[in-house]
Amino acid sequence: MRKSLIPTLALLALGVGAALYLAAVPTRQAVAEVHPVWSAANWPFAIDQWGVGKAFICTASDCGSEIGVYLRPKIGFCNCTNGVADDEDLERLADFDLFRNEQKAAAPGRAIQVGWMKGRSRPYFFVGSFVRQKSALTIAFNDSCDAIVATAVFDGDHHTDVESLVLNFLNDDTVVHWAKKTLGL
Repeated sequence: MRKSLIPTLALLALGVGAALYLAAVPTRQAVAEVHPVWSAANWPFAIDQWGVGKAFICTASDCGSEIGVYLRPKIGFCNCTNGVADDEDLERLADFDLFRNEQKAAAPGRAIQVGWMKGRSRPYFFVGSFVRQKSALTIAFNDSCDAIVATAVFDGDHHTDVESLVLNFLNDDTVVHWAKKTLGL
């Protein structure tokens, strides 16, 4: 009887060990449970033809990794008929020149919506001299001929998770009210 009990106890111990291990390993579900807190920050870039924008930061403890979101209006610079219809339109509006490194598209863009406005989102990798791997998400959305460009910068390559967090933030009352005021609506 003792010999038949040993395999059962060994199997039970293995199961408990596996359960404890799996409980300690982070999963995609942990990303879904992130509760972002976005704080206004100073605009970190030099003034150019588009002026100063709005900057927001979500810390690693609140978003899983630090995410900086930089917003700027580009008044009269959008295709008045089609809006931000394709990746070419998105790249024309993008704020790539704010960053010292070249960007390379990580995937095709996709249609998005922010408030009442439609636009596109596309992930990029920075190529160059950043100490760590940095990625960006460029989002542009428009109201008639006026566009708002958002650039999210973060560590790593978890574009899908960051896009979800950033789009939720852009659709929050804080940004939607700022967009209405900025666009004169």
